[in-house]
Amino acid sequence: MVFDHRYNHLDDIRSGIATALYPIQYITNIPSATTQWLSDTFVSRENLLKENSNLKTEHLLLKAQLQKLYALERENIRLRGLMGSTQNIGERVMISEIIAVDLAPFSRQIVINKGGSDNLFTGQPLLDAKGVVGQVIEVGRFSSRAMMITDPSHAIPVQVNRTGMRAIAVGTGDVSNGLELTHIPNNANLQKGDLLVTSGLGGRFPAGYPVAHITEITRNPHQSYAVVKAQPAAALEQIREILIVWKSEPDIATEEPAP
Repeated sequence: MVFDHRYNHLDDIRSGIATALYPIQYITNIPSATTQWLSDTFVSRENLLKENSNLKTEHLLLKAQLQKLYALERENIRLRGLMGSTQNIGERVMISEIIAVDLAPFSRQIVINKGGSDNLFTGQPLLDAKGVVGQVIEVGRFSSRAMMITDPSHAIPVQVNRTGMRAIAVGTGDVSNGLELTHIPNNANLQKGDLLVTSGLGGRFPAGYPVAHITEITRNPHQSYAVVKAQPAAALEQIREILIVWKSEPDIATEEPAP
């Protein structure tokens, strides 16, 4: 042993034995290595599946947040439009939100989240950023029912902004051309695209607010009156927020429903 330790004469023998035994050691180690490989593989697969599930959940949450951000962005744009429109309004206004819509086929009525506690009154005019929406017809404590100008039961005094001609715009229940001017002579000075604004007659709506644009004029020589249709200036089918208008503080206490 001392001789081998000093001169390393048995190294070649030991190397040969190790080489010969390597296949046996390799084969013996296969079950253990296979078990370890399978364990690592299953653990890795389980981790990947778990990570994939977490990523899917996170992806859905992010998409939902993006949709919410988009909705908030659109709401912000609408509110800015409403607030911008108040710069041209001399009356006191309040922003309200639509909380319900009447689903009857020809009814155009909505419910808003303001009521008697906010000093609303019957007949109070409603606007959006582009024009007249309608008026309040029923006031509750914390909510109110309103009728849009396109409702078949609604009529509003208007005048042609270009000529000053006065008329009555009656709702038709139609989504697009939702207004019709009544008793318009065939020779009336009207054109497609003419803007109709509130005339202020009747005391219900303040004068000068956009109501609609004329979209169709049908003149029949055999009829006494022309058929004139108009599209509301307000986005009645898309709005979520509206402006409630007070003409003046004294009118709030003295306003009476129109007959």
